[in-house]
Order: sequence, then structure tokens, then C-alpha cells
Amino acid sequence: MSELWGQFKMLSNRQRYQKMRGMSGTWQPARLRMGACTLLALALIGCSGTENVAARSDAQAATNGRQVPATLDTPDAVQVASLEAVPALRDQVGKDANTITLITPPEARQAVIDARAARQKKQWDLLQSLVPVAKSDPVIGAYAEYWSLYRTLTNPALPVPEVQIRDFIQRHAGTYLADRLKGDWIVAATRAGNYALAASLAPLVNVDASEQCALLHAQHMTGQRVNAQQVMDSFVPNNACWAMLGQMKSSQVVGWKQLEPALRAILETNKAGNARRMAALMFTPAEMTDYAAIMKNPKKWLSGRKPPRDRAQIELVTIALSRLAYGDNRLPNAAYVENNWATAIPKDNIQWVWSQFGLVAALNVELDAAKWYRRSGTAPMTDYNHAWQVRAELRQPAIDWKQVEKAIERMTDRQASEPVWMYWSGRALAAQGQHEAAVRKYQAISTELDFYGQLASEELGHTLSLPPAPAPVTAAELREARSNPGLHRAITLFELGWRPEAVPEWSYAIRGMTDRQLRAAAELARQEHIYDRVVNTSLLTHNEIDFSQRFIAPFEGRVTEKARMINLDPAWVYGLIRQESRFIMDARSHVGASGLMQLMPATARWVAKKIGMVNFTPSSVNEFETNTILGTNYLNMVLNDLNGSEVLATAGYNAGPRRPVLWRSKLGAPVEGAIFAETIPFTETRLYVKNVMSNATYYAMLFTGQPQSLKKRLGTVSPQPSRTVDLP
Repeated sequence: MSELWGQFKMLSNRQRYQKMRGMSGTWQPARLRMGACTLLALALIGCSGTENVAARSDAQAATNGRQVPATLDTPDAVQVASLEAVPALRDQVGKDANTITLITPPEARQAVIDARAARQKKQWDLLQSLVPVAKSDPVIGAYAEYWSLYRTLTNPALPVPEVQIRDFIQRHAGTYLADRLKGDWIVAATRAGNYALAASLAPLVNVDASEQCALLHAQHMTGQRVNAQQVMDSFVPNNACWAMLGQMKSSQVVGWKQLEPALRAILETNKAGNARRMAALMFTPAEMTDYAAIMKNPKKWLSGRKPPRDRAQIELVTIALSRLAYGDNRLPNAAYVENNWATAIPKDNIQWVWSQFGLVAALNVELDAAKWYRRSGTAPMTDYNHAWQVRAELRQPAIDWKQVEKAIERMTDRQASEPVWMYWSGRALAAQGQHEAAVRKYQAISTELDFYGQLASEELGHTLSLPPAPAPVTAAELREARSNPGLHRAITLFELGWRPEAVPEWSYAIRGMTDRQLRAAAELARQEHIYDRVVNTSLLTHNEIDFSQRFIAPFEGRVTEKARMINLDPAWVYGLIRQESRFIMDARSHVGASGLMQLMPATARWVAKKIGMVNFTPSSVNEFETNTILGTNYLNMVLNDLNGSEVLATAGYNAGPRRPVLWRSKLGAPVEGAIFAETIPFTETRLYVKNVMSNATYYAMLFTGQPQSLKKRLGTVSPQPSRTVDLP
């Protein structure tokens, strides 16, 4: 025994891995919290209150037919059954002095799995009973304890176990779960009115909207300075933020100046419940009765009403007039506004009303949208509305580029500097003969490796090409990534299929990494076949751009094979899969689409029947062969139905093939593919089309080794009458 202890002491001073950036990578024995009954720092046997684990051989320590290795993470959480495990430990150290690999007790791993199931079924007593055994899992055992503690924070009927929570945060310091539990505690403490405690728990490493709002709320209540800009920048419509905003209104940190534009922004998105809550912060109960009547029937409420006198009544009339833009009577309603109210409210207010007529028309891809927007003058608008004014101008049969320029000039500096508006500003300047100014706009974004960066490069006359490949990740860098405890934990969670837990673990682990470290982490993800992490991690690098990671093409050419069987461009198919699922085989969207190519169940059944696929079952949609055969065939059907236009077919694949037929029918003249893509009224589909087409251009460069043109791929979209579409 003394010999083993001596060997352990030597091991404890060897470099393992860096748990957090800036922390020592040395494994210090003092952190092990060893008791008098400890035979080895990793073997806790016979101690009072410690779970005893029966001795087993490596073969007996298999779960689901294979051993479960566990690279040491938090040493005090690791338990080894008996000294039989020590020779295996010594053997592993001999192979790699930087890591120590143990065997996870299978009953511990199973306890974590059962604890997660118990949490999902709200079997709280069962969850609690599993925590002691689950702790023996050195990699993910902390999750069971976290779930149990989280439940106490979110159930007001339960006492908050402050001692246990602090102990958990201390034991797991530097981990994602410790930071997350601290954030959960901030939200719970603020909700309970314990503002001093909540404020004392700051700072957090990762802060979500609820935590940020709760923290601002607590800081304000404990006398710390919080300004209106911080409040409004942090606000999203969730419970913690509503509570914070209500308090800030009561304390006069925010007022009408901040709440009015916030209410108008919510009204533009038709979120009725959120708009009502925001209105309640602005209006009296009597005024809220008027607000409810407006939302039910604005014209009825306006009928016979005299011009408003005070601020609240002016705003209520403004909201009522703006609601007349919705529905089927837009033109007669506009005449009613012009004849009865155009001079009855302030100029800025009536201009905002006309902007709402423009917005609704633009979202219905109607050509008169630009006419309404031009009546909105210089009134302040939301970023959302400014964007749609530009899109309305771009969709005109004869584009007035001066109007495009004026619309972009109305934007805030922050919005106008976004690549999309820099590009269209450059186009507007070039069309008006201001070539030097246009070049400056293009140059500012031409290095962006995205849709508008590619288009700007082409406007400068550059041939699109791939950036030079950086030096490959070294074996040492890859070993460092593999020994990172957070990445190891995330990989374990991915292997279990627990993506909701795995993704934030991975994201937490890679924060603050250098370009080389990020590329090594991405390479590790490639080796583990976690392809979405390959792409998303590599996208974070700034100077070392590795397109073999960013535009990974997995599955050994089998996607290309399926595409070529039906004469589809493999680059386009890969570009679509990259956007649809990031190559996650069992990806499932919130609407029920499945697999690599995200097929809806009804669509999959329809295509399977159409192509005569035998032995099709709904459960097979996630399988590679079934999904790619059905997906590529459906994509090909959509492409053929839309005259071979990839930009239209991409929109149809995402939003349904009927919609691009409708949007195309409302064009007044042929438009560039880029304009069609930018003016798609669904935000998700608009971004989707631009990303897929940009992806496809890069994949084509990778696959062919030849220069490509995004503008050529986008082509031109010409108006055609609407028609019935037989595709699902």
C-alpha cells in the first residue's frame, strides 16, 4: 500500500491538462479532500457515508458491451472499487503521462441515466435517491446532483439548500454546471426578493437573458447603478425580465421614452400577449380598457373619437391607426386615415403609421410597400422596419437606387454597418455613379466569408477562391484537446445522445480558446463524428481559417453518390445539409423534421411512395440511406418544379414549394437572385437561402478546385403567374 501511495504522489505532480484558461494544470493533492480512510486518493473504500462498490475486473466493468473509460475530471468525485483497478491505472499512465484513465462504474453511469429519466418524468424522490450512486461517475456524475438542486431552486414550496448549493459550486468550480447553478440561484434569489444574495453571486461566465435581468434587478435593489440602456438592451420577454422591467418602471429608471418604442417593436411582430404586458407598464387601467378595445376592433374604437390631447391618448390613437394596416381592407383603411386623422396627431406619429402600412405590404411581398414607406418621412423606426423599407425598394420593377440609399441612411450606424446593408449601400452608390464610395463599402466586407462577403468580392472584380489552408493541427494540440475535461464530458454526453446537455458543455469548454486550440477541438469533434461541433467550433477562429473543418464533407462521398444518381449538384446538396442539420444524423427540428436532410414525416412518406421505396418505415427516416435518398429525390422534384432555379428550390425546400411560387408571382419584373433571396418575407427562410447558396459556392470550390461565382449560381428570378403546386 505504501508503494502505491508513493506512486500516486509522483503522479499527482505531473502535468495533466488545463481545467480552465489561466489556472494551473497541475493536479494538486490538496484538492482531493482525502479522509483518514482513504487507501488511495482515487479509492474511497469503507468510509462512512461513502457508497461502496463491489470489486470487478475490466471485463466486468463493461456497459452495453463495452468499457466506459473516464479521464479524470474532478478528482474528489472519482471512486475506484478496489486495488484490482490500480494495475490498469499504472498501465494507462505509462502510455500517456498527461492523462489518467479510469473505468467508470457501470452502476454509477446507469444511475445518471436513470436520474435524467426520473427528472423528465418528474419522479423527484427517485431522482434524489439516485444522486449518491451517480456521484461515483467521474465524468458526468455531477448532473444528477445538479438536477436535484435545480429543482429546489425552481420550486418555491421547497427550502433552498444553500449549504449544498455552495458546496456544489465550490467542488465543481470552473465547470459549466457550477456556473449554471450559480445563474439559476441568482434568478431564484431575485424572484424570492433576496436581492443581496443574488447580487453577491455575480459574476457569471455565461449569462443568459433571465440571469442578466435578474442580476440587474438585484443590483438595482441593492443600490448599485443600473441605467435605462442596460435595462432595455437586456430585456427579452421572459418572467425574470418582465419582473426587472416592472421594477425599473416603478423606480423611474425607464419611462415612456424607452417603453413606447419597445411596445411598437413588439406590435410589429404580432406578439399580442407580450404587447399587452408592455402596454400595461405604460397605460393606466382605464387606458388599458381602451387598448383592449383597439386590439379587438381598431376602427370601431376610432369611430366618432375626437383628436387626442394627452400623450397616452395620442399613442392609443396611433396604435389604433397602425392596426388598420392589417387585414384585407388596407386601401380603404389608408384613405380613412388620410381623410380623418392625418393632421389630428403629431407628424412623427402619422409617419410611423404609414411605415406600418409599408411593413405589412412588404411582408405580403406587395409592390406598393415602397409607396407607403416613402410617406413615413424621417420618423424613427425599429431595425426590423428599416430593413423592410430597403427590401421594399429593392423589389420595385425599376429600382430607384437613390431611395435605397436614403432608406439605408435612416438606419442607426450600428444597423447600417451590417454586411447586408453595406453591400446594398455599395450597390446604390455604384448605380448612381459614386464608384469610389461603392468600392469602399465593398472592401469593408469583402473579407467576410459569407453571402454578402462573396457578393462584395465579385463586385470588386475578384474571383472567389478559398483562403490558404493553415498549418495542420499537431498531435500535441490534439492531445491537449482530448485531455480537456469539459470537452471530454461533452463527448460523453454526445455519446449518450444528450444534446441539450452536451452542446452547452462543449461551448463552455471552448470559451477563450486560441485559434489553434479551437481548431484542435474541432479536429477532436471530427474524430468523434460530432460534425456540428466541427463546423461551429471552427467558425469561431479569426486568423486561422480551416475550410476542411468549416465546410466538412463527411460520409466518404456517399452524399455525392446519392446526388449524382439523380443529376443534382453535390455542392448544393452538401450546402443544404450543412444548413439543415450540420450533419447530425438524428437531428430533429421543433416542427418534427428529421435526419440529415430534415424531412417532415408526411413528406418522407409521400416521396417514398412516389419513388417506389420498398420497406419504408417512419422510423427509418433518420437512417443515412433512407434520409439521403428521400431528401435528394424531394429536392430534385422541387428543383424541377421551379424551372431549375436553385435559389427558388432552396426556398421551397425550407418553406414549402408553394410559397416561392407565390412570391415569384408578385414580382413586377425579373430580379437578381440576391434580391429575391433578400426579400423573402420569412426570416428563417431568408437566412436559410442565403446560407445554403453561400455554402454551395464554397463546397463547389472545395470539390472542383475551380473558382466559382455566387452571382451566377443565384441567377435571375422572373415573374410567373401563381399556380397549383402538387408537391407537399
